[in-house]
This record gives sequence, structure tokens and C-alpha cells, in this order.
Amino acid sequence: MMITQELELKENISQDVIFPPNDLYSDEPPVETELHLRQIILLFKCLEWLWKDRRDFYAAGNLTIYYSPNQKKSEFFRGPDFFVVLGTERKTWLTPRYCYRKSWVVWNEDGKYPNVILEILSPTTANTDREYKKELYQNTFRTPDYFWFDPYTLEFAGFHLLDGEYQPLEANEKGHLWSQQLGLYLGIYEGLLRYFTPEGKLVSTAEETAERLAAKLRELNIDPETI
Repeated sequence: MMITQELELKENISQDVIFPPNDLYSDEPPVETELHLRQIILLFKCLEWLWKDRRDFYAAGNLTIYYSPNQKKSEFFRGPDFFVVLGTERKTWLTPRYCYRKSWVVWNEDGKYPNVILEILSPTTANTDREYKKELYQNTFRTPDYFWFDPYTLEFAGFHLLDGEYQPLEANEKGHLWSQQLGLYLGIYEGLLRYFTPEGKLVSTAEETAERLAAKLRELNIDPETI
């Protein structure tokens, strides 16, 4: 009799619980300046090109992360300027349009939080990024690598989570900071933040790679337009 009552109670509860929809739209304000936008796009394009053969990551910018323990859209959300999640499914141009993520919903992504977060500083957000967000990403997200960068003043800092606390990263001789999660350095190049390989080579976009190839062909007296 007791077991029957428990089963009936569980059935009634399951009928009353209404879970939020899986396709929650991002709810982020527009980026502050054109330079902020260009920086986000550059980080995204370089990583997508470098890891073009990988299907186990997700990178996005200015996208809401919903992380409410109560699985509610209305509480506990934050939108980093740029973030990377590892060990998840990458969407590509072959993916059906309706399958693309509209936001990052932690409770629908096996509880995964970003492995890497980068905030782009501005006069209105800098203090929040250096203090509140740093504490949030350390204590709640437990994001291993956190960076911030100001494209105007070129302030650049990075942290790695060690024993539950962010420890400042030390720059190498080129001023680059190592991201353990990405297996790449981050450093300033021509006024913007770029990736560098462990050997120090600049990570290119697809367009930059094509331009270098075209230049090499011209050196060989081959017109790339004829190929």
C-alpha cells in the first residue's frame, strides 16, 4: 500500500512540474563598440579555422549562459564576451538551421560550463569584469581559464584556476599568456588579441591563410585567379 501511494505521489508531481523550453534565446545587450565586435569575431574565426577538423567544442561570443539551479530562464544568467566549451558538440554549416544553439543552457548541456572565458573591457564594464565576474567564474562556473582584454588601452590579464582560486598567469618573453585549456598562447598582435601556437606562431584566419597562399603563388609567377 505504501509503495502504491509513493508511486501515485511521484506521478502527480511529474505531471505538475513544467520544465523550461530547451531553445532559450540569448538576452544580451549589443557590444559596446565596433572594435569590441571585431575582437570577438576575430577570436571566433581563428579558433574555428584552427580546429576546423574538430567536432568536440563550442565557441561563441556575447551569448547568454543560463545556469539557474532551478532551471529557470529568469534567474542566474550571464553573457561573456567570448567563451569556449570543450567536450561538447560543435555545430557546423552542415548542421540544420533549427539545431543551432540560441544560448548556452547549462542544464541542457550535461551541466557543462565554459572552459575558457574572455571579457573585453570597457569603461562601463571593467570593474565588473575584474571583480564580480572574476569571482563568479571562479566560484560558480569553475572556469579553468579566465582572461580580460581592453582593445583601447591594451590592458591584458589572465588567470588559471588552481585549488579553487584564480592564480595570475605569468607572461612569456613575448608577453603572451598560456591557456592550458586551449593549448594555445594568447597575446596582442597589431592591437588585437590573437592566438599563438605553443611554438609562438600566429594562428591565422582562413582569409589570412588564403592571402598568404596567393602571395606565394605570385612569387612563383602563378596568377592565383587562374587556378
